[in-house]
Amino acid sequence: MASDTSTASATLKPDRRSIYDTDQRSVWSTACRHGLSAGRRNGQRKEGAVPTSDGRPKEVPARGKRADAVRNQQVLLDAAGEVFVTSGIDAPIREIAAKAGVGLGTLYRHFPTRADLVTAVYRHQIEACAEAGPRLLAEADRPFDALRRWIDLFVDFLVTKHGLADALQSESDRFAALHTQFLDRLLPVCAELLDAAVGAGEIRSDVRPYELLRGIGNLCIGRDSDPRYDPRRLIEPLLQGLRQHAAPETRSGR
Repeated sequence: MASDTSTASATLKPDRRSIYDTDQRSVWSTACRHGLSAGRRNGQRKEGAVPTSDGRPKEVPARGKRADAVRNQQVLLDAAGEVFVTSGIDAPIREIAAKAGVGLGTLYRHFPTRADLVTAVYRHQIEACAEAGPRLLAEADRPFDALRRWIDLFVDFLVTKHGLADALQSESDRFAALHTQFLDRLLPVCAELLDAAVGAGEIRSDVRPYELLRGIGNLCIGRDSDPRYDPRRLIEPLLQGLRQHAAPETRSGR
């Protein structure tokens, strides 16, 4: 579906551009040469080590380092997603690191290129959208309310990509993997929500998940380039149309 929906498919065009522009790469390489490397040559403790009572460094257990790495990665993904929305895909890398509260080195270790970061953010947001479906269904009083709230999240997912297409341009393998994840994760969630609403007698039973998500994706086209256009003003009537499932009553005598 990502490839069939202009907004979603445009988001899925890969690239291997560096995450940094030339000046940013220079800043980072200089920091590595004169900061990190010099510090280790001068006997400073390396990252992941803590001082013992006699002042000598002691390694943090591998499990603790792994937990820190996972936590840093999640914080970076959340921060990057927020910065991409407000500042665009070409936002300064320092802004993302500052938002996450980590150093440039930590960001660079997790995501060496901009394409790596963009792809990871996209995957992260797919998973967040997929995981929200069952939760909303469990929390809502009616399945249709859960469907409406989930569609709202899906629209956010589509319209807040601000330039992600420009960061992913050349690798068909990366594109294919994201496209597959997009369909594999979001179509079943949409199907579950539709089935629940159908089972509750709230909506018509002939709407297929793919058609609904593709239609909504098409309505989101142009949101980035035209601030006057709000796709939600059209999506709401579309959702209400799902509820008009009963055939009109035939007048007696005709």
